[in-house]
Amino acid sequence: MQGENIYYMQMALELAQKALGRTSPNPMVGAVVVRAGQVVGSGYHARAGTPHAEVHALREAGEKACGATLYVTLEPCCHHGRTGPCTEAVIKAGITKVVMAMPDPNPKVAGNGVKILQKAGIEVETGVLEEQARRLNEVFIKYITTRLPFVVMKTAMSLDGKIATAGGESQWITGPESRAMVHRLRDRYDSIMVGVGTVLADNPSLTTRIAEGGGKDPVRVVLDSRARTPVDAQILTQSSHSPTFIVTTSDAPRDKLRQLSKAGAHIIQLPNDDNGICLPELLRKLGEQEITSLLVEGGSRVNGTLINNYLVDKVYWFMAPKIIGGNAAPGPVGGNGITALVDAMKLSDILLQRYGEDICIEGWVEKRGE
Repeated sequence: MQGENIYYMQMALELAQKALGRTSPNPMVGAVVVRAGQVVGSGYHARAGTPHAEVHALREAGEKACGATLYVTLEPCCHHGRTGPCTEAVIKAGITKVVMAMPDPNPKVAGNGVKILQKAGIEVETGVLEEQARRLNEVFIKYITTRLPFVVMKTAMSLDGKIATAGGESQWITGPESRAMVHRLRDRYDSIMVGVGTVLADNPSLTTRIAEGGGKDPVRVVLDSRARTPVDAQILTQSSHSPTFIVTTSDAPRDKLRQLSKAGAHIIQLPNDDNGICLPELLRKLGEQEITSLLVEGGSRVNGTLINNYLVDKVYWFMAPKIIGGNAAPGPVGGNGITALVDAMKLSDILLQRYGEDICIEGWVEKRGE
């Protein structure tokens, strides 16, 4: 039976994965209905505001759902939101057993879905491929429990740890395969953040460009304490459905803020701290906007500030087989750094990927005290 549970739960996880980057602020969920050893219905949650995975699977199963087992990657919801409670649909369909990967961390559910199903006489089994399910919904879990976005740091550097030459040239250290992967990351996460230095040096678009098409642009966030972003910068003049947030402080000239706002920018004014813009407060503001994830493509100062404040959850570290050299060439992480190795930011669950000639280290940040 355990092998059967794993087989069908893996199928449900693969269904959930189809909606990668499309369900925010909701989780990705897949569901499979099995009766007498046959899959009679399946589905996944495609995007927020549309029917949940369980509803799609039960509709496909129809009358065959009666007496069947439902495999679902997340505890069925039991509250009214943009859609009705999935627990009601499961009970009404006549499902006799629910096998789920993990409980829903949403305080509105958090075990109550299981209790409702059990009270209705439905057998519930949990914990099947739970670790995979948690990894799939790492963004949702962080956001729903803290109301803060999941922070992903992406950087690209040479073999000797340089992100640009001494003269400031940085395009392109890594190859086209790595850059294509970065665009897939932009498609996956809600927002992207850079410092104004990147805007002034490169005039980037910060959009998603995927060869096969169909990508979505992330919300653009620019750290710009003195409002130096040009009003004709691509992030403001290009055609994109996603907005651009300019994050400033009281140091920003009011006239320039009015010009940026007129050009289409959304202005967020925050207090300063010792490192410039108060990034913890910025994350709280983004969370209030239901921005559940943030991809950081910053320079050494932005990266250093995030790391010093323990704000990073995950990294994608691209390394190209090039040696730039030079004491004046910047590295990926600035700031004061640490004095003792025991205080270094550590990564776990490391994945190594090859993109053309480049190597990428994907890893999760170990939180303090773990």
